[in-house]
Amino acid sequence: MLVTLSGGAGAGKTTMAVALAASTPQAPVRVLHGDDYYFQTPDRGMWAPDEAGILRLDVGDPRSLDFTRLAHDTDIALATSAAVIVEGLFARHVTPHTADARFDVFVDLPADLRLARKIQRKCLRDGFPLDVLLRNYLNHRRTAHEQHVEPVRDDCDMVVDGSLSADDLAQQVWTAITTKELIHNS
Repeated sequence: MLVTLSGGAGAGKTTMAVALAASTPQAPVRVLHGDDYYFQTPDRGMWAPDEAGILRLDVGDPRSLDFTRLAHDTDIALATSAAVIVEGLFARHVTPHTADARFDVFVDLPADLRLARKIQRKCLRDGFPLDVLLRNYLNHRRTAHEQHVEPVRDDCDMVVDGSLSADDLAQQVWTAITTKELIHNS
């Protein structure tokens, strides 16, 4: 069983993946994080110079993710795990060859709450400059979200409210998967 969690930065995908893994009725489970699959060199992905002229990877563009490697690792995980959870901005785009069942979830959260969570995580916890984060958001990230992330919503089996507790969302997702499997098997 493959479960993907897509949605905007700060929507709660990683937290929800942890809750899903902890409450899975299908053990063992493996979680793969989309952030681990971005290209690392300027010869692949979408790169652009920042204000200082330093090339930076555009993590808001799906072309910056190595989907070939992610699909390969997903296939390996599916071979040894009853459930594999892939979470990330573009998790819905992963196309493994061996998934016998698949359930795609879009984690939805209003833009202001996503931005507040991102400020809390990146700036307050990790020390990233707030002015840079806000400038990136206003000049690029907001548009990239609308162009690349938001359309994924329509391709998902379920949209969940990222403002709810991760444990409640995990319960909703496992219930929906069980219901889908029961309908499919009847």
